[in-house]
Amino acid sequence: MMRRQVFLFYLLLLSCTAATAQQFDDYFTDQTLRVDYLFSGDHNTQNIAVDELLVEPRWYGKRHRLAEVPVEGNGQITVRDHHSGRVIYRNSFSTLFQEWQQEPEALNKVKSFENVFLVPMPKDTADITLDLRNNRREISSSMTHQIVPSDILIRPIGYKDVTPFETLQKASDSTNCIYLAYLAEGYQASEMNTFIADARTAMEALFAHEPYKSMRQYFNIIAVKSPSKESGASEPGKGIWRNTALNSHWDTNYSERYLTTSHLKDMHNWLAGTPYEHILVLVNSERYGGGGVLNSYVLSSTHNKWSKPVVVHEFGHSFAALADEYAYEGDAVDMYPLDVEPWERNITTKVDFTGKWENLIGKDKRAGLYEGAGYKLKGVYRGYPDCRMRTNEIPEFCPACQQATRKLIEFYVK
Repeated sequence: MMRRQVFLFYLLLLSCTAATAQQFDDYFTDQTLRVDYLFSGDHNTQNIAVDELLVEPRWYGKRHRLAEVPVEGNGQITVRDHHSGRVIYRNSFSTLFQEWQQEPEALNKVKSFENVFLVPMPKDTADITLDLRNNRREISSSMTHQIVPSDILIRPIGYKDVTPFETLQKASDSTNCIYLAYLAEGYQASEMNTFIADARTAMEALFAHEPYKSMRQYFNIIAVKSPSKESGASEPGKGIWRNTALNSHWDTNYSERYLTTSHLKDMHNWLAGTPYEHILVLVNSERYGGGGVLNSYVLSSTHNKWSKPVVVHEFGHSFAALADEYAYEGDAVDMYPLDVEPWERNITTKVDFTGKWENLIGKDKRAGLYEGAGYKLKGVYRGYPDCRMRTNEIPEFCPACQQATRKLIEFYVK
């Protein structure tokens, strides 16, 4: 009787494992459904609208742990099977729109922002729910819409006229890896050799840092040659506006060094048909600056003395979901209420420190709770005196950030 129970237990275990492995093929085709949204509002309001649906030839995102997210993010997109209601895919993100809502400008102005999300193409009718969350980690806005894969208005893209690209590094296993694309911004067609060299420099800068260095084999990396009419990026503070592939610019939210683009549809149009999920935009400029938004993109300039540490820092935001660890006087933006624990793994308000770097305290004499992080001098803490997420001069991520990043990479590939 006991042997029979053990046999049945292992049979059940094997069937559960097989069901998990087969879940992607059960619910999805090997294509990408691109969903373009418009987010609009002011400091107190949020509106979500579907702009367009598109389908791309291949899917380059995760194929296991489909209903899980490695970090909470400031928003989540959830795909449910329409007939059963089962969650079949989920991912988290942050947006420039939500950042802007905390700015003084949002108190007396309504603005809209493009946002683009990639999900695997469902085989059958599915319901997609998009949630936005405030800085108290509460759902502040939500919208659900239905996807019918046979809908004739889902536009194919990336099946022809694909932007030329070069493969910089192949992952050791293309079926279980992280797909990263460097995208050219402010490089004219005659400057693409410079772009490829800059992309290689940025790639090697990333892999000089742990844990990327020891987990390099899990990354598949390309450089996409999107040409611009003019070199550089726009500089509104100087009255300079340039005609570039993504219309990127400094002075985002009136912050001189904040380099972003609001043209996310153009970004994904340039990338359509290439093997990508995570996006790192390289901007052909000597000016210092950059920006990174979780599971959306990085923008970073390439030709100043801090280009390498900045691009690595910004990738810490967009890919690894790490918070800024610096602080300064007089910050008007209250990103982290002191009575709420941040979801980012490298800072804490000590409301709920569980699952962050408490395991390092006592093992590493440098590990502790250092006050001053998340733009605040008081009440928000980091794990180490210095880190790549705090200053450009430090040559590495602190052990707390390394641990958080390693866990995230393992989520995708193990």
